[in-house]
Amino acid sequence: MKNIRNYFASALITAAVLSSCNPLQLDEVLDPNNPSVGSVSNNATPQQIQFLITGLESRHRGYVTNISQAWNTFGREIWYLNASDPRFQTDWLGQNGRVPDRAYFGFGTTGGGSWATPYQAIKQADVLITAAENTSLIPETSKSAVRGFAKTIQGFQFMIPANFVYQNGIRIDVKDPLNPGPFVPYAQALDAIKTILDEGNAELQAAGTGNFPFTLTRGFNGYNTLTGLRQVNRAITARLNAYRKDWQGVLTALEGSFMNLNGDLNAGPSHPYGASPDIFNPLFYLPNAAVNTIIVVHPSVLRDTIPGDRRVRTKFLRRTNPVTVTTDAGALVGTHQDARWPSNTTSIPFIKNEELILLKAEAHANLNQPTLAVEAINIIRNAAGIGPYTGATTQAALINEILFQRRYSLWAEPWGHRWIDARRYDRLNQIPTSFDGGTIFTQFPHPQAELSWDQYAGN
Repeated sequence: MKNIRNYFASALITAAVLSSCNPLQLDEVLDPNNPSVGSVSNNATPQQIQFLITGLESRHRGYVTNISQAWNTFGREIWYLNASDPRFQTDWLGQNGRVPDRAYFGFGTTGGGSWATPYQAIKQADVLITAAENTSLIPETSKSAVRGFAKTIQGFQFMIPANFVYQNGIRIDVKDPLNPGPFVPYAQALDAIKTILDEGNAELQAAGTGNFPFTLTRGFNGYNTLTGLRQVNRAITARLNAYRKDWQGVLTALEGSFMNLNGDLNAGPSHPYGASPDIFNPLFYLPNAAVNTIIVVHPSVLRDTIPGDRRVRTKFLRRTNPVTVTTDAGALVGTHQDARWPSNTTSIPFIKNEELILLKAEAHANLNQPTLAVEAINIIRNAAGIGPYTGATTQAALINEILFQRRYSLWAEPWGHRWIDARRYDRLNQIPTSFDGGTIFTQFPHPQAELSWDQYAGN
């Protein structure tokens, strides 16, 4: 990583000019993605703080591959076809009666990208907060800015395990890894996440105005000011409030977000990717490549499209040769692949304006404000080229329409939107299984390692 090389060079120069130091005796250069708490918890330098921020951004995208492939399979937005290991089909589709256990394939005993990985990001943020609080080498406003950024990322990351295990509950208090707090129910966890995000917003506000005092990656271009980061924080809070069914809270959060009813629907912060020493976009596949491991569009998504929908033309590529994978439950044929990513270095948004407008529509519908709901819906429909909404304006009809638009506007984003949406509206039974003979999961149990830790600690 370039930052590590820069730090190593700086260490050499510093050691050479300090006569009291042996120029050959250098401090260990630490990986910012796996920092030693002791190395940064006492008077960390601005450069060390920068390393931790860069490391947190790297951790922040760690969930993308697992959730994009697995959760979007659960919601039948995609099939992740993999001829090398049929379990990606049989287990993730719940074929032949398979149900998640505490060491389920693709997640292991730690929960992988849906549990362990987000908690690693949460802990990285804790280390960053501690480093900022315990140093005298940055001003108080910078400390507030760092805490605000860290808590914003934590709020986002906590939602991942919460939606993974759902009513089984998650741990919120994980500051002491040797003595973590208890599991709290889903609703209580969402309330706690709201508190974290609100604290992050307040810290960013206390930091003042102007640019964020440290360097963020290009994924935050356009949002790397204190005001911009507050807008990102409020956008994440709007998503959270929809899960909390706090519909007025959704609208309030949107007012402080980057939502723009007349703006680019794809605007929003993203996860950047690049060539080595970075990593490539994990969702990119060469068009029409002769492969048997690939994300393909679920047949029901193709079946249910509205003629002329621009989202279909821009997101789905009809393959010259379909991909077929055979399992013990039959053959799965993928005719269309993901066409969203122009290259293997294209950034992946983690929340965007289009979702915020749909959240506005959903909030108005649930508050029985049909005129405002339809106005927001029509922004999405007109952008897709399918014309304004002409259906009924009852609450039920509007929710149906909004969920339909979310299927195509938010298709296969690294969040599993359809799986979560169907669950929060008690519509899991509407996700089609006729194409694969599988079942629809409601939630996952706690990973085995989590329970093994409790047994080890005597809880």
